Amino acid sequence: MIDGKCGFLYLDKNDMPMVALHWEKYFQHICEKYNSIYKVQMPKVTPHVCRHRHTFCSNMAKSGMNPKILQYLMGHSDMGLTLNTYTHIGYDDAKEELKRVSNAE
Repeated sequence: MIDGKCGFLYLDKNDMPMVALHWEKYFQHICEKYNSIYKVQMPKVTPHVCRHRHTFCSNMAKSGMNPKILQYLMGHSDMGLTLNTYTHIGYDDAKEELKRVSNAE
């Protein structure tokens, strides 16, 4: 939850979760439209500029989301990219996980 808002997962026209490819196409369309109107051209923009993807990925991993589902939602072909680049875990996360596991026994 951020500023009282939650549910940051967007759905496409078929009510399926939007993945990176959706956003890449939206950004491409926006740039093409802009560049067809204005003289000063907008460079290629990708979803990578939206750094909230790192936060989303980290939060979903911390919540226990299935890593393969998370990989799919992120639009990554390699699990290593999802877990090693986009998921940021620290000491406090490890401490909380150890508490959770020890309470489950």
